[in-house]
Amino acid sequence: MAKSKKKQQTGPDIRAFFDSMDALASEKGLGKDEIMEIFRGSLITSYQRKYGPDARIEVTLDPETPAIGVSVHKQIVAEVEDPSLEISVEEAKKHKEDAAAGEELIIEEEPFAFSRIGATNVRHIFFQRLKEQEREIIYNEFSHKEGELITGQFLRWRDREVVYVDLGRAEGVLPRREQIPRERFHPGDRIKAVIKSVELRREKSRDPGPYILLSRAAPEFVRRLFEQEIPEIYDGVVEIMDIVRDAGFRSKLLVRSNRSDVDPVGACVGIKGVRIQSIVRELGNERIDIVNYSPEPAELIANAISPARVAEVRADSGTKEALVLVPDDQLRLAQGPDNKNVKLAARLTGFRLIVKSLTQFGEEMSSPEARAQLEQLFSPKTEEGSGEEGDYTPLTELPGLSGRVISLLEQSGVKSVEDLVELEPEELEALEGIGKTTATQILKILEDVVSFEEV
Repeated sequence: MAKSKKKQQTGPDIRAFFDSMDALASEKGLGKDEIMEIFRGSLITSYQRKYGPDARIEVTLDPETPAIGVSVHKQIVAEVEDPSLEISVEEAKKHKEDAAAGEELIIEEEPFAFSRIGATNVRHIFFQRLKEQEREIIYNEFSHKEGELITGQFLRWRDREVVYVDLGRAEGVLPRREQIPRERFHPGDRIKAVIKSVELRREKSRDPGPYILLSRAAPEFVRRLFEQEIPEIYDGVVEIMDIVRDAGFRSKLLVRSNRSDVDPVGACVGIKGVRIQSIVRELGNERIDIVNYSPEPAELIANAISPARVAEVRADSGTKEALVLVPDDQLRLAQGPDNKNVKLAARLTGFRLIVKSLTQFGEEMSSPEARAQLEQLFSPKTEEGSGEEGDYTPLTELPGLSGRVISLLEQSGVKSVEDLVELEPEELEALEGIGKTTATQILKILEDVVSFEEV
């Protein structure tokens, strides 16, 4: 094996070089070995531009001595076919006088003996690869945190639409669509958000490197805030089953308790709402409804339409439709602006909800067509095995009985004509909302319509 004269570089300048590499590694959060490998690869690439893309280049880095060495390995041949890997006998003898064909020649290079352009190339390659490595590390760090809560500091606006957030080693992006409506940020503001997604973008994109998308508008942001603030949720005693949200207006959380002695709604709200207040403030005073889960559709829907009080729910699990009747003074509250409260409740329960006031329902039920349509969809069904077919007669079969009266009777547990017949006049009169006059009218209808068999 033929070798040219060894040209390792040593001395104070090399010591300073290794010290600067150590400092850079610390600044970028990389290991010393990692940054040395990046530099080694940069030197190899630079020399391959000189000797050819397939040239065998070896770089030794010894921070202890300290020393840096670069060697080029070529095969000595009589006739060169691949200049990247081969060298002629004549050229080899310029490096080693006794060089002969068939031997391997190791040419020792001076590591920093570059022209100005060559040195610029090494520097460019090194910092480009360093940046790529840094992006990869940051991507790996944050991609494992998708869905987690994070706090950063406001950096700047872009086009008054996109907020950039300082997350330490990286920047997060909070676009307008992921912000709570009408919220504004200023220099120095601390911003809490959930990491919605992380992707590694190309160098030439507008935001190259790890693109960390943040969100304050996602339902997951509300979930993480509750996990942070409510110990029972963090510990799994109270479970958040689902969240629906209209950011800036209202969020609805469906919760249930895994312990019989813990009220899930009370645990979330706290005495006088003290537990939930910090979350409400973080959300810019967005309203939050804590909805107690129930396996019974009617009860679940009544809970979900909160904060309105519900008079009655007629739910059809087959068609996933439900009629929700509320007192007249609760209708606007039940609907919410632009029907938003109903839409959220529908998303939470999975039912298409028709919300009406008792007066509306009563007036509509006076129309035979509307009455038939509503009763077809929402008339009460007998339970399986409750009796023989034909034993049950809906109250709607009684002509002259208004929808309002039917609703009042059903609220009191009178679900059928058979139930109504069983009541004594005094019992009927005592039902909530009926009174003596209405009771007399009902009895008159029964007398005219219902025939009784003697026993």
